[in-house]
Amino acid sequence: MTEKAAGPLLPQIYNGGMRFRQIEVFHAVYMHGSISAAARALGVSQPSVSKTLRHAEDILGCSLFQLVRGRLVATDEAHALVREAGDIFDRLASLQQTARNLSQTGGGHIRLGTVPSLALDVLPQAMAQFRRDWPRVTFEVHTYHHDDLVRSLIERETDVAIAYTPPPHPRLTSAPLAQGELVVFAPANTFGNVDGRLPLERLADRDLIGVAATGPIGDVLTRAVHSGGITYREAVSVQTFFIAARLAQLEGGVTVIDEFTARASQTRDFTWFRSDPALDFTVSWVTLEDRPPSKIVGQFLRTFGDVLETVRAVTS
Repeated sequence: MTEKAAGPLLPQIYNGGMRFRQIEVFHAVYMHGSISAAARALGVSQPSVSKTLRHAEDILGCSLFQLVRGRLVATDEAHALVREAGDIFDRLASLQQTARNLSQTGGGHIRLGTVPSLALDVLPQAMAQFRRDWPRVTFEVHTYHHDDLVRSLIERETDVAIAYTPPPHPRLTSAPLAQGELVVFAPANTFGNVDGRLPLERLADRDLIGVAATGPIGDVLTRAVHSGGITYREAVSVQTFFIAARLAQLEGGVTVIDEFTARASQTRDFTWFRSDPALDFTVSWVTLEDRPPSKIVGQFLRTFGDVLETVRAVTS
């Protein structure tokens, strides 16, 4: 059967032809490569797997596996089925993981989306701290640019997202975790002796490394420089705060990035400065309005908020 001819397979799944157990068994055999390995993974007998797989093939009207030189080999139809129904199998794997974890006391599975700058240092700290108390909770972490976080929630790729200053959305609900600031990241000797905050006017007429995909917090800097009549040259524009920080270090340049990336990237010769006026933003969690955080997610968010406050308490 060619890939083009595989189209009728998908309606057989969606229209109730294949049962959940048959999909689960097929997926296990496909992933593990044998009836015996699939049976062990599912915790059932080999005859049970073979029987369920035969029923699935009867419903689809085609063979999904063939025995070749003593080995079970997936057919073109099986490959096509996995390609066409990839989302179903991804969700099945997530469901199986969640079921395994929930069967254990204190277990659970958290699908988390976050901006790259928080994933650099703060998120690993929070996860490590949380897992010391909740070792049976597992995580699936995705990093997205700001606009993609909303999509990940709506398309149910993630259960909760952590974002900077999330905009209002009719399908989402959010709550603040902590405050943050954009800061000036530069070689330590760039501005001479800085007593307290660095006046934003000190950026005037400089070459800066800009960050394009920052969402609403990019507007914080834009509003401040426009209000102060400050102009500078954006020599390079990149997509993440981390790239901006690393490029600044390599070139001895100046950039304006979030304080969490700056804290994780600072060295003896490269540091960050709070600005005057302050470039404040909010770190918030976000979920679908009809899917509030579970108990275990709520516990993790409290830990994450505590870690944020601890990190912010450390001066540069």
